[in-house]
Amino acid sequence: MHTLCRIPYLLVSPKLLRPRYCSSQASSEVIQLLKVPHAKNNIPASIIQKVDKKLHLKRHHPLNIIKTKIEDYCNKYALDNEQNSFTIYDNLSPIVTTKQCFDDLLVASDHISRSSSDTYYLNESTLLRTHTSAHQSQFIRSGVDSFLCTGDVYRRDEIDASHYPVFHQMEGVRIFNFKENVSVNDAKAIIENDLKNILTGLAKHLFGKDCEMRWRNDYFPFTTPSFELEVKFNDAWLEVLGCGVIHDQVMANCNKTNKYGWAFGLGLERLAMILFSIPDIRLFWSDDERFSNQFKSNDIIKFQPYSKFPLCYKDVSFWLPAEGLHINDVYEGKQYTLYSSDHH
Repeated sequence: MHTLCRIPYLLVSPKLLRPRYCSSQASSEVIQLLKVPHAKNNIPASIIQKVDKKLHLKRHHPLNIIKTKIEDYCNKYALDNEQNSFTIYDNLSPIVTTKQCFDDLLVASDHISRSSSDTYYLNESTLLRTHTSAHQSQFIRSGVDSFLCTGDVYRRDEIDASHYPVFHQMEGVRIFNFKENVSVNDAKAIIENDLKNILTGLAKHLFGKDCEMRWRNDYFPFTTPSFELEVKFNDAWLEVLGCGVIHDQVMANCNKTNKYGWAFGLGLERLAMILFSIPDIRLFWSDDERFSNQFKSNDIIKFQPYSKFPLCYKDVSFWLPAEGLHINDVYEGKQYTLYSSDHH
């Protein structure tokens, strides 16, 4: 589906070159594909309008700030631990196949996520990705051993302060090469330890070195064992991400039998809402400068609320009486006008 081009990208440290890949499929082409009539196509115009927004690539946007901080941390961790750097994928087409999104990840054929009530379909076999994990197998299969994949994902959902049908995820994957004398159990123990180390460090990088966190067992069809990382923030335990050791069958489906690795996935909006104290997920789509101008520093700062109504400037002019005008006369006149308009 994608033709990939390679562009060198320099991390903060000059010692580490981080390759960046981008999709050659233009947004206009994607949008045209979404509009092709089909009995299965359930993508409304309101969703199509969001496809070319790419908030995670928008400079000074909270999602881009979080994305960049995670990428830089992960590649610093790789450098410090003498591991291969992570290849960055952040501009892939959101159109994927059911095989990529579900089958390759061992999602059951009757799982609710496959239904048209939950997912936006172009036709029977093509859809808007519901998670960035949809790209996992294609890169593992192609031989990429460590990558971070970020993009917009789509799920049919209610719209309120914490839910929106378009949001953004990041997928992280590392595949390991072990010597033949390392047992499967030992290999997976090493992988689990590395996974928890990098993500524990990431939590401290984002929430502060003294943040309290805990690991909980979880279930995902494409990882085993699977875990959930929670961080205590403002006296409440918050789920930050899900992760695990990649399922053997997923690796086998990628023709990588006897290879093992880990994967994690996180939501950028969830992290940004917590870290920036942004109360409503819909604000991320705002073009209001009172929102965007708050994040010019690219630092994690506390969001300052503003009126939901746009700025409106009014010019006032009047004749000055010959005897002059006291400022209190102006105030009294304004008060009377406002009072009268409120009661009529």
